[in-house]
Amino acid sequence: MPDDIGRRRRVLVLLICCTSLLLVSLDGSAVNIALPALSTELHASMAGLQWIVDSYLLVLASLLMLAGSTADRIGRRRTFTAGLVVFTTGSLLCGFAPGLGWLVAFRVVQAIGGSMLNPVAMAIITNTFTDRAERARAIGVWGGVLGISMALGPVVGGALVDSVGWRAIFWINVPIGIAAVVLCRRFVPESKAARVRRFDPVGQLLVVVLLASLVYAVITGRERGWASAPIVALFALAAVVLVVLVGYERRRAEPLIEPRYFRSVPFSGASVIGFCGVGALGGFLFVEPLYLQGVRGLSAVDAGLYTLPLAAMMLVAGPVSGRLVAARGPRLPLVVAGTAITLAALGLTRVGADTPTAWLLADHALFGLGFGLMNPPITTTAVTGMPAERAGTAAGMMSTARQVGQASGVAVIGTVVSAHLDGPVRTHFAPASHGGWWIVTACGLVVAVLGAATTGPRARRTAVAAAAALTGEPAPERAGAGPVAGEAAGAGGGPGSGPAHAAGGGPAQAPESGPAQASGNGPAQASGSGPDQEQERLMKSAISPSDAVPE
Repeated sequence: MPDDIGRRRRVLVLLICCTSLLLVSLDGSAVNIALPALSTELHASMAGLQWIVDSYLLVLASLLMLAGSTADRIGRRRTFTAGLVVFTTGSLLCGFAPGLGWLVAFRVVQAIGGSMLNPVAMAIITNTFTDRAERARAIGVWGGVLGISMALGPVVGGALVDSVGWRAIFWINVPIGIAAVVLCRRFVPESKAARVRRFDPVGQLLVVVLLASLVYAVITGRERGWASAPIVALFALAAVVLVVLVGYERRRAEPLIEPRYFRSVPFSGASVIGFCGVGALGGFLFVEPLYLQGVRGLSAVDAGLYTLPLAAMMLVAGPVSGRLVAARGPRLPLVVAGTAITLAALGLTRVGADTPTAWLLADHALFGLGFGLMNPPITTTAVTGMPAERAGTAAGMMSTARQVGQASGVAVIGTVVSAHLDGPVRTHFAPASHGGWWIVTACGLVVAVLGAATTGPRARRTAVAAAAALTGEPAPERAGAGPVAGEAAGAGGGPGSGPAHAAGGGPAQAPESGPAQASGNGPAQASGSGPDQEQERLMKSAISPSDAVPE
């Protein structure tokens, strides 16, 4: 039992869990930096590069909720160990991939393992550190590791690509993964949830079909023709599956995706903000390495160094945003975040081969400021007004929306850039990228506008009404009354909100905890239920590790 675990062992458990975060974060950062090398050696088109990234993101987004409930059912250590084994195996296979198709297939294997790592690791941390103060410090360490890995990932990945080749970015995961498996089996205690949500195989299948058909149509539509029969059929299939999914989930007692959550304006707004904001980040991280190396002629390691201002500002802005949420609510950081993303993207719409380095570095820092400010408040906004026992699944759904947004950003922005690329990369990529940056600009505007529109008193009243519909109880007369999640976490700066964000709210926003909430499934967490425990759940939400890990 966690209470019987000594302090040294608890620290070791934390380090083992942080290893999984390091694996996933370094891998994602390195893959983006390696895209130009992959394009050259595998003769990959823009669509091929999109699939290298999105094959991972799609599977990860599809399986996050399933991985969490599986861990609650069969055991978190068992699931976490399986995830390490599968991810490490996938990494080894990626390093030996003989061609583009094989690499994409092995990235799917990686993603299956990755879906069982960060969300389950957060649940293990929650179960191991039962003291609130210790748990806050543990989550702070988790957030710090994420920030460091986001900063070092592009540089380490770039150095490996330059010195050894792109295959090394996958091989480096193997010894780390093997060591983590051995240590996990030796030191991590087993735990299960007291109450487990029912598995929803039909809903899970529908989600996979919906995401796969949409992204495949977007990525391949330009090459096949938007009016071609296969592309039209895929879009039609996605529309039909969406209708079926909503109807089916409405009838389930414990749905994979709860449609009634969207009656809450804060939840709906936060989901769209997360989708657009992380989608903009996904597009940025996909396009910028291609520009830096293909247009400016930088080496992979130098391109990685150019991303340091982004990671540094995210590291600084996250805790600041958490304190702002605690003191003044989520509106201010969301509006400032959207404004920063918009201005940064506008700056890149004029980028060229001769753009001054200082301009680019300042622009990257502005992006980091926007993303760092955005992520802590959107989870708080999403669970505003939700019953405490529902906050976990609400945060899990929103975290999935962010992962889908990142995959969509790579698909849409990559396709737009490819459509305008009508000559050599060296001379034509920069102007071709401008269309993508206008999309990122629009995403920033969505973040700012919805951040202002969905966080006020009227919006919170819809959240209370949605909570009443979920519980079957009449809505309280005063908006926000009762032990709802928004008050436990939130904007009012109650005892779990400020420290939670300050401890872990650095760059750890997204990845990754949203997914942890999915694994916890509300009160099923070992830590119990009620306002105090809900504060702890929301502390995890504040850092959302899996979403912060850019792929």
